[in-house]
Amino acid sequence: MVYKVSKAPTKPFDGQKPGTSGLRKKVKVFIQPHYLQNFVQSTFNAKETKMVYKVSKVPTKPFDGQKPGTSGLRKKVKVFIQPHYLQNFVQSTFNAHTPGKVRGATLVVSGDGRYFSKDAIQIIIKMAAANGVGRVWVGQNGLLSTPAVSAVIRERVGVGGSKATGAFILTASHNPGGPHEDFGIKYNMENGGPAPEAITDKIFENTKTITEYLIAEDLPNVDISAVGVTSFGGPEGQFDVEVFDSANDYVKLMKSIFDFELIRKLLPSPKFTFCYDALHRVSGAYARRIFVEELGAQESSLLNCVPKEDFGRGHPDPNLTYAKELVAGMGLGKSNSQIEPPEFGAAADGDADRNIILGKRFFVTPSDSVAIIAANAVIAIPYFSSGLKGVARSMPTSAALGVAAKHLKLNFFEVSTSWKFFGNLMDARLCSICGEESFGTGSDHIREKVLAWLSILAYKNKQNLNGDKLVTVEDIVRQHWATYGRHYYTRYDYENVDAGAAKDLMAYLDPVDGSVSKHQGIRFLFEDGSRLIFRLSGTGSEGATIRLYIEQYDKDPSKTGRDSQEALGPLVEVALKLSKMQEFTGRSAPTVITDSYCYKFKVCLIRGSTILWKGKNKYTVKDRVR
Repeated sequence: MVYKVSKAPTKPFDGQKPGTSGLRKKVKVFIQPHYLQNFVQSTFNAKETKMVYKVSKVPTKPFDGQKPGTSGLRKKVKVFIQPHYLQNFVQSTFNAHTPGKVRGATLVVSGDGRYFSKDAIQIIIKMAAANGVGRVWVGQNGLLSTPAVSAVIRERVGVGGSKATGAFILTASHNPGGPHEDFGIKYNMENGGPAPEAITDKIFENTKTITEYLIAEDLPNVDISAVGVTSFGGPEGQFDVEVFDSANDYVKLMKSIFDFELIRKLLPSPKFTFCYDALHRVSGAYARRIFVEELGAQESSLLNCVPKEDFGRGHPDPNLTYAKELVAGMGLGKSNSQIEPPEFGAAADGDADRNIILGKRFFVTPSDSVAIIAANAVIAIPYFSSGLKGVARSMPTSAALGVAAKHLKLNFFEVSTSWKFFGNLMDARLCSICGEESFGTGSDHIREKVLAWLSILAYKNKQNLNGDKLVTVEDIVRQHWATYGRHYYTRYDYENVDAGAAKDLMAYLDPVDGSVSKHQGIRFLFEDGSRLIFRLSGTGSEGATIRLYIEQYDKDPSKTGRDSQEALGPLVEVALKLSKMQEFTGRSAPTVITDSYCYKFKVCLIRGSTILWKGKNKYTVKDRVR
């Protein structure tokens, strides 16, 4: 059919200015003759106008203490909102790279949505423009979890084949958010992982000598609530800011890793109940899309999935102390509920790179979790069907992963407490799965633990959905203990103690890049495989957090079902007496206890005692490593 083009005369209508989400009017307005046609033709006729911005050099002075920790720079919001403070750190990061790595580059700028994030994103966009960056990608509303940032860097392809070479991630992870709480920023590299020490050391040195930073102060703020591209012109040429759907790339990658079809058969089953608590963190931006739309879970399975700047005034650390609503709902609270708990429960931290895994009235320790994932990955997760390259854990994490690796004849690595060292192993193709006792688990594709556990449950039950009873989380864990033995494990956190009084002593040599990470702590290794570890955490924004790790290994099947307080009690007494913890910190009890099994026994675990050695529970120090 041959059509003819007609030119229809018309007149303007008042009020056709598009808002941040386009033109919205009542239907009776749009159905007026020529109304819609006018707007569409005006859109076709529109010529792209690029605002030309200028680059300003702003004088500044160094701030003390801008050394990035294991997960970037974390301080109170009141520190970050000081004039020049954020700008100094961002410019120091740009200066830590060669000009060729910055000019024309594509960077991701997003985070967990905590207070000050939106302001920080606009500042970084303007500084990126001034430093010659070619384009900035921003997750809609500034929201991207740390795993999603990793996915975007590694997988997303933009206009003209552009690929991200790095990211500024705005998060303080599991630290609280709000005007009087914490903010943080870290830089991730083109491999999707944290910057190595060679870069973070340069950043820190730059923060001590910085005299000016570059910024396009006249660049208008970009609307990060609406998906689209905004283009500007500057001295280095065109500069684009693209706001994109936060979930698309992440979901696409997850579907290439896990068997969504198999999981989809499990979640809607009337025998399987499920609860995911986003704790008002960034994971809420993905929860409905993945669990409800893709996997068929009930909407009622989701809790607190609206991200908030202050995380609903809750603490964004997914442990038995702070994930109170989930813990109670799973039957592990202090009071007994008459409501039957779900079969599976999970929660995530602020930037969704840590997760807690719970079964019905059953807590899975992070150390056990990574070992169980590794032991089941090849059979349950399609991505790993050809085998694992190796596995790794952080030094304080229990030895459960190493024991499983020995049985499975896998390469095993013990690294210092920073994800950058896991990244080095993965880039060297030495490691497929890694994890640490702070509820973080990852692999060489991305960090993701909830779907890994759902994959294992779906695999274990694929022939059992019509049976009398499903294989549960507890069943899987107890079977793992029966096969590999059990590592009774607990962690005591003493938060916000005097930083000057806490000293680290142990150094770690990275086997890939040869870097040395100093002042990691003290560990005691006992002849029966038990361990005591004392170390200073680098994730707080002020003061110091001393962490005490207590572990006992038992491979006798008749003893793997004991309560952890029974198994660990004597060793807890040794640790507290040996360290003089109360004398050192002034604390009679830790701030948080991550127990290895029974949450309800935490009061028993911290009781004082004058008994140091007792009968068969006498412990002999095998090695003391500094």
